[in-house]
Amino acid sequence: MSAPFVKNRTEWLTLRRALLGSVALVVLSLSLPAPVAAQTLNDRLAARAQNDKKSRMLVDAKEVVYDRDKDLVSAVGDVQIYYQGRVLEADRVTYDRKNKRVYAAGNARMTEADGTKSYGDRFDLTDDFKNGFIDSLRVETPTKSRLSAARAERTGGEQTVFERGTYTACEACKDDPSKPPLWQVKAKRIIHNNSEQRIYYEDATMEFWGMPVAWFPFFAAPDPTVNRLSGVLSPRFVSKTRLGYGASIPIYWAAGKNYDVTFTPTYFSKQGFHGDVLWRHRLENGSYNIRANGIFQQDRGQFRDPAYFGQADRLFRGSISSAGKFYLNEKWTFGWNGAIATDRFYFNDYKVKPTSLSSAFFQESISSVYLRGQGSRSWFDLSAYHFLGLSTSDWQPQIGSAAPTFDFERRFTPPTVGGELTVNFNGAAIHRDAAYYQSLLNGPATLLNYSGTTGKYLACATAAGGSYTPGQCLLRGFAGDYMRTSFEVSWRKQFIDPVGQVWTPFASLRGDLAWLQVKQSGYNSPANVFGTGRYGNDNQNAFFGGNADNFLIRGMPTIGIEYRYPFFAASGFGTHHFEPIVQFIARPNEQRIGKLPNEDAQSLVFDENSIFALNKFSGYDRVEGGTRLNYGGRYSFTANNGAYVSLLFGQSIHIAGRNSFAQYDLANTGRNSGLESRQSDFVTAATFQPNVTSTFTARGRFDERTLALKRLDIEGSTKISQKVELAALYSRIAPQPELGYSLRREGVHLKSRIDLPRNFYVTGSVLFDLDRYLTLRAVGIDKDRWSVAGTTLGFGYKDECTDFSLLYSRTYNDYISGTNLRTTTYLMKLELKDLGDSTLARRTSR
Repeated sequence: MSAPFVKNRTEWLTLRRALLGSVALVVLSLSLPAPVAAQTLNDRLAARAQNDKKSRMLVDAKEVVYDRDKDLVSAVGDVQIYYQGRVLEADRVTYDRKNKRVYAAGNARMTEADGTKSYGDRFDLTDDFKNGFIDSLRVETPTKSRLSAARAERTGGEQTVFERGTYTACEACKDDPSKPPLWQVKAKRIIHNNSEQRIYYEDATMEFWGMPVAWFPFFAAPDPTVNRLSGVLSPRFVSKTRLGYGASIPIYWAAGKNYDVTFTPTYFSKQGFHGDVLWRHRLENGSYNIRANGIFQQDRGQFRDPAYFGQADRLFRGSISSAGKFYLNEKWTFGWNGAIATDRFYFNDYKVKPTSLSSAFFQESISSVYLRGQGSRSWFDLSAYHFLGLSTSDWQPQIGSAAPTFDFERRFTPPTVGGELTVNFNGAAIHRDAAYYQSLLNGPATLLNYSGTTGKYLACATAAGGSYTPGQCLLRGFAGDYMRTSFEVSWRKQFIDPVGQVWTPFASLRGDLAWLQVKQSGYNSPANVFGTGRYGNDNQNAFFGGNADNFLIRGMPTIGIEYRYPFFAASGFGTHHFEPIVQFIARPNEQRIGKLPNEDAQSLVFDENSIFALNKFSGYDRVEGGTRLNYGGRYSFTANNGAYVSLLFGQSIHIAGRNSFAQYDLANTGRNSGLESRQSDFVTAATFQPNVTSTFTARGRFDERTLALKRLDIEGSTKISQKVELAALYSRIAPQPELGYSLRREGVHLKSRIDLPRNFYVTGSVLFDLDRYLTLRAVGIDKDRWSVAGTTLGFGYKDECTDFSLLYSRTYNDYISGTNLRTTTYLMKLELKDLGDSTLARRTSR
């Protein structure tokens, strides 16, 4: 007969308080912070004592029973046992002291230190919880992946073998838990090795909706709790017109805790073996990577297209790229991002995407190195840039480099006058080997000396052969060296008078120092341009008025005031806000127009965002001059239900001096902008936001005399019932012949996403080029007005464990200068959570 260890309730309460006190003592000791200084002998002894406490087994239960005959100790009722970072919970836990075994039954659960939870009908473990057997085991990882088996064996606390096991990352069906999940892996044996952080599957079958679709004799996958683990990654399959069919099998090597290598071999049926190696290294204050790839082409004839200019028809093609970013301290950052290639078409042909790409369309690679700092009221940037053109219209000698460039801004609060004082420094050094000319279509100037090797023109002259006249031909990029340093100090202060009017006086002083050396050799030599020994009037010197080697100084003082008078009115529906705005700016004429290159100020869009800008030019190479008055009004209404409406109207008037926007610089910047006349075009903008998921915006520019539409941009997005997302963008720009656009530009982009029942969705987009037919008809090609420039159609499924997508895409390149008339892409991607992903792509061009 067994005799209970606890004889009465008084002894039981005393024992339970002692146990709970021990647990509380250990928990408290674990929560104390560890010392950071060097440990003394007493510290080491205290740490050893604390480790001894961690190794103790702590028990919390409603009742503890001791069977002396069988030498068993049983904890009964809401049992929790803490031991070496693990927690064992059950309705009843029995400890066999003779055999040193622990048995847990009834809602048994064990939680590992990493959060992994194991459930079973019955646990049969050694007293250190490292070895044993578990019946009806179910394991749930911290990432919600699940392993299960009728019986499992635990060995050394590091390995669990699931007999006839099942793995899935999908949650069970709430309506019918017995229903098979979307996907699962069933295997004769599943071995989960914690020390290797890997799961092995033997004689495994992949099932979808309970139906087997694939069988594997053996495969392995990383533990769901690990982020990095050496091994073979999921394969990629591709098919392309010039490359043939291809397959990639990435191999990942976690060489250290903070660095790794990924080797991606790819074999193409037409071109052979393509190798790609990526090295990543994370340091204490940042990280960097280096990537190298290339191929010895087997069929170079696939790239013998005139549009390639012979660059891709070579035996070896490849690239090297690198990127890094380091935090020197909380304010300063140093980094780089760059790529070089054997030819500009390599990245697009082999779909190698370095981080230096400016977009996903392989148009330009921007390599840079930078040092940046940012304070609460200051900013510093010192950078160097190299631009690599990747399209068929690019010729590298015409693409400049900027090294170095710097920008510094610091804002102060003056102690005497108050307001805000801003100091700004900006500078750049630009180099280009060949001049980049652009003719004005249907204009009096023509481009000369076409090069079949480069596909570019190297000179510009008038049709009559006379002297070059500014404005008749554009110099988008000069050849030579150009350095500019700009300094500006500005001040502004806001005053609000007793009636609520807001007055903001402002003043600034800017100075520019520039050095220019026009290149007259190589592509730009007189003999290369005209075949004669003379410079003539159509050389680059004609653009700069003879200032080929000069130091130039330019200054611009500015003074003005801005007036606003906001009105607010509350109604039963919401709040109205109306604000008239008047801005007066006085300054002298802009100097040196056309005497300096225009590298950073060629983009000028006159709209609601720039009408009240003190300098409407986008860069430092141009500075607005003359006296000007800007006026307008802004109205907004905010409804009680959250709806919002805003309207803006404005115009700019040139009062005195020389209108900077009416002058001809090297790129005609300002002409056809709406600002070149005394009274500018009218600009308007409207926004309507009926709710938080819908926004519609329209902005326009209208002729100041006839109100003819000069520019219109309309965009909107909405989400209907959380299931349907719609977005649209329409743009129309009137002809700008003095900028090289003699025809109207117009386009529409539509896209949508519809969430279907049961986690399915469809996506689609279409891009209409509504002005292409005008260009084609100008060269004798008859084309419909509605020309499709690109389409995409997608279908997918996404839930907590699966991401599956199908994508169809077709783009149409330019009929005149594009390398392909049509490019079609098919893409399929399947990702199974914590198991892997695979991609299949096919791309055809003609």
